[in-house]
Amino acid sequence: MIQFKGRLFLACTILFTCFFSFALFAQKPTVKVLTSGNGISLRGLSVVNDNVIWVSGNKGTVGRSNNGGKTWKWMTVAGFEKNDFRDIEAFDGATAVIMAVSEPGYILKTNDGGDSWKIVYENKSKGIFMDAMEFWNAQSGIVIGDPIDGRFVVTRTFNGGDSWQDIPFQNRPVADSGEACFAASGTNVRALDKDEAVFITGGLRSRLFTRNEPIWLPILQGKETTGANSVAVWDKNKLKGGKRMIVVGGDFMKPNDTEKNCFYTSDGGKTWEAPKTPPYGYRSCVEYFSKNEIYSCGLNGVDFSHDGGKNWHLISKEAFHVVRASRLGSAVYLAGPNGAIGKIVLDK
Repeated sequence: MIQFKGRLFLACTILFTCFFSFALFAQKPTVKVLTSGNGISLRGLSVVNDNVIWVSGNKGTVGRSNNGGKTWKWMTVAGFEKNDFRDIEAFDGATAVIMAVSEPGYILKTNDGGDSWKIVYENKSKGIFMDAMEFWNAQSGIVIGDPIDGRFVVTRTFNGGDSWQDIPFQNRPVADSGEACFAASGTNVRALDKDEAVFITGGLRSRLFTRNEPIWLPILQGKETTGANSVAVWDKNKLKGGKRMIVVGGDFMKPNDTEKNCFYTSDGGKTWEAPKTPPYGYRSCVEYFSKNEIYSCGLNGVDFSHDGGKNWHLISKEAFHVVRASRLGSAVYLAGPNGAIGKIVLDK
């Protein structure tokens, strides 16, 4: 009888495991391409809610959808037809801020859905290259740029992007030789908690910068094309100091190389762990959807982790530069080369 009960328990356990595995498989996330083919490289993506999405890219291009990506309004910002808008932060269907990267560097803002744009920041410094932008809330934001004279460019806003002030040179983070940032997806700077940001670097040296001392990253580095491209922080509002973080990158000249392309930390960067199964190549962006569900993307596809970054599964071979989750909803969108815009869907 005892033996029978043991076998029955084992059979029930196997049945439950199979059912649970089937349920996970049945809910496997996949990527649905919403639009592509306009020849624009899209690296800026801001998802206000499940319906309002903004994108930005080269050739002065900005796009907006108010219906979850079903239709798009495309616009070329007058006077900026040759500029590359590598990042965008949107607050609603009418208000957004865009960042043009280089010589001169510009930040522009619209309050009328993109019908008109106002220059709110201009930087004519030789060698200026702005990499990414982040907002803590509707008022406070930050832009990180590559080093000039050995220090990273940092500019801040406290009025929703209407005006910006550069951090004094002597207060800017010091860069190492050959160290810079990648303007790959607008996600190498993130809010760490309610009043602090964190940013990551790459190149000959790759580090994570916080208010304290910079932290060396174990990610692939040593060449101009290597290093960390994106950092994500899990729930900056609940975890003081953003203890749970993940970084991705690699070598963008080797899109299929998985060597040291992803690391995660649960103690604010004191220690780092490599995935058992890494993302399937160089990755330009990583995004938390929940504590355990994470997406990453790159030139050879999109990955999904259901266990906090320990194991990754390739869910699409479509190339994307950036993936972002809705701030006020449950949708996840992607943007990339040749005007590609995608959405994560559950394959039932």
